[in-house]
Amino acid sequence: MLSATYPLPRLRLPAKPTAWRYLAAMMLARPGLLVVSAISGALWSLPIALLPVAIGRGIDAIGRGDGDSVWLWGLAAAGLGIAQTLAGTVQHFASYGCWIHGAGVTQRLATEHAAKLGANLRDTTTTGDVVAITTSDINPIGDSFEVLGRAFGSLIAFIVCATALLTTSPLLGVVALVGVPLAVVGIGPLLKPLEKRQTKQREEKTDVNALAADIVSGLRILRGVGGEKQFLDRFRRSSQRVRAAGVQVGRSEAWLSAAEVALPGLVTVVITWLGAQLAMNGTIGVGELITFYGVSVFLVIPVTTATEFAGVLSAALVSARKVCKLLSTERTLAEPENPVPLPEGPLDLVDETSGIKAEAGKLTVIDVGADAEAVASRMARFTDPGEPALVGGVPVDRVSLGELRRRVVYAHNQDIWFSGVLREQVAPAEPGDVEITEALYAADAEDIVDALPHGVDEVIGERGREVSGGQRQRLNLARALATDADVLLLDEPTSAVDAHTEARITERVAKLRRGKTTVVFSQSPLWTHVADVVVSTKVVA
Repeated sequence: MLSATYPLPRLRLPAKPTAWRYLAAMMLARPGLLVVSAISGALWSLPIALLPVAIGRGIDAIGRGDGDSVWLWGLAAAGLGIAQTLAGTVQHFASYGCWIHGAGVTQRLATEHAAKLGANLRDTTTTGDVVAITTSDINPIGDSFEVLGRAFGSLIAFIVCATALLTTSPLLGVVALVGVPLAVVGIGPLLKPLEKRQTKQREEKTDVNALAADIVSGLRILRGVGGEKQFLDRFRRSSQRVRAAGVQVGRSEAWLSAAEVALPGLVTVVITWLGAQLAMNGTIGVGELITFYGVSVFLVIPVTTATEFAGVLSAALVSARKVCKLLSTERTLAEPENPVPLPEGPLDLVDETSGIKAEAGKLTVIDVGADAEAVASRMARFTDPGEPALVGGVPVDRVSLGELRRRVVYAHNQDIWFSGVLREQVAPAEPGDVEITEALYAADAEDIVDALPHGVDEVIGERGREVSGGQRQRLNLARALATDADVLLLDEPTSAVDAHTEARITERVAKLRRGKTTVVFSQSPLWTHVADVVVSTKVVA
């Protein structure tokens, strides 16, 4: 797939794109690649179409005893073969490039948009939908771009063949010009049921992906309560629905493949029979009969390619609708039209809804019980209810989200870990003055690292399953401290550790964060012991 360093092409998409507009915008984003694919597709198809003409003329020359013409048409046939080989090589590279463009750009767009949605992603779509888009839906979109060059080439070759037949025998030319389009049109009624069944299969895949993600994330709990069998049965039933939907899609594709062979085959039979009648009547020669037969056999290729294009386009439209649905999803937290920059240095925080204030450059411990997450979410602007909180005297909804997330970090004790090297997981995207070793020491997580075979270079699995809950909480705290944020919000950062460990952590965090604004939502007396300011209230509006 496309590398993360590969620049995404500029797509001119409306706010609410449709499947057709999305595919058209993807085509316009890389017109040069598509032009090369189309031209090479035409240069690859034309020699196949013209080869029977060269062979037929050569046979007629043999019948006349014209040796020079035999050599001439023989060399022409060889030249067509070489041209087809060269054009086919270019077409292969170009068509594969088109596939990478369609599939890779779609995957990057979907992934980056999902990342931009941030905390709102779970409220706007499902895990299964995102997984299906970035794994399954990219393939039919890529396939639709891959076949474009061959489809254009087949169209050009068909026009050349029909013209050649018309100049030699108007009757056979008319049969080709009428019969082949009718064969393509005859495939049309099969496409609507195929698209409907592909949509059904796509929905079932989304459901099974979402169920699989839920099972994996809750596997420990399921084992603890003995729920493996129930969820296994649910997964089996969901998988069977996907299988049944796949069978229905396979049936439609089988009918499409049968029509792909039968309909152009009928055209070939008719042209061959008519050519044979004309040859028997002396209207055309043996060489012309062979030409007609070869050309009629070639006409199967345009119909086959047209059928293939119709099939992949149907699947691509189904997938593109899902992609457009994701891309149309907007963040619930809007960017301000005229962002106000935050002042430099330590920042104070004021939650206007509850009246709670955290002074700049001090460690403030807030005890509001179950309302802690609501207050922290307002202060860090993960929600927008009521009056906006103030950071450095500026309403949070007037600050650009990028600057706000960089300078005000909200670390929840249940934050998720992705799979990857521990060093990369702890290190922030923009390193500050706090080293990883300092952050690990302050979070009392050095013993965790020492126990790992490769230390900070150890690969940690998804959700940090290699460590216990208390260890994962300390690593979460180390990751938050490593950001060296101007304002750091910690929600119960030591709720899963013992008292001795918590005492060490509170002392070290207070020392490390001296001079920076730190807000700890906790009911622990060990945090209030090291706090500069303590806020305790049970009434939060």
